[in-house]
Amino acid sequence: MRTIAHISDLHFGRHNLNVMEDLVTSIAGMDSDLVVISGDFTQRARHAEFAEARLFLDRISSPKLVTPGNHDVPLYNLFSRIFRPFRNYDRYIAPVDQRLSFYEDDELAVLALNSARRFTRKNGRLSHRQIADVARIFEALPSERFKVIVTHHPLAVPSGQDSLELAGRASDALRAIANTGIHLLLSGHHHRAISGPIADVGASGSILIVHAGTAISTRTRRGAANSYNLIKINHRSISVSVMAWGQGTGFVAADAATYVLEAGRWKSSRA
Repeated sequence: MRTIAHISDLHFGRHNLNVMEDLVTSIAGMDSDLVVISGDFTQRARHAEFAEARLFLDRISSPKLVTPGNHDVPLYNLFSRIFRPFRNYDRYIAPVDQRLSFYEDDELAVLALNSARRFTRKNGRLSHRQIADVARIFEALPSERFKVIVTHHPLAVPSGQDSLELAGRASDALRAIANTGIHLLLSGHHHRAISGPIADVGASGSILIVHAGTAISTRTRRGAANSYNLIKINHRSISVSVMAWGQGTGFVAADAATYVLEAGRWKSSRA
């Protein structure tokens, strides 16, 4: 079994310090095999905000896989936005010019793709080269390896949920993902904790989608609490717990769902 703590939309610069401390404590108690941070480390991509994000990351001892979000690209500094959009991210978080952010062990393979773009403001997009990387990397892996893709901007919405704005070329990416047998997509951006399968995609069946809420930002949506996802993967069974923050309680499981892969299709049951 593998455990992933899925965190997103930290927005340092518009964060709650008390919530951040509780998040560090909660993650430390989970003994996760991997901590995934799916973008928006900062509010305005400033040095001071990235420095705070770096200090936060250094307090997490588990292996980490990261990707930037649209807020990690300067908004008002047009020169930096055009000519060096990820300069601060490169310096404080991880070199974004490395084509691939990849984690693998004997049970799990996770690929993070940068969907943030300098010219799209809040929207995101994947390149044709990134989509080709999906097939190239995962097709070479053993079939029993559990395969995960991470982006900041969603590539799909679970069936039955309200529509959300997706990353550009999401449909092209989904075709490649379905043909390669990817099991799980992780993303953030919309500050809403949602999980569930999407309708059948190609011959390979369905794909499980998990969106994260905002972990520590004051910019919550629709009155939702700050939260992160605790994902436990046991072969072809997954549990997704939304760990929601409360004053005096810290992060506790507020909602949970279990999903089982049967004949290539995810079946869900609320825990």
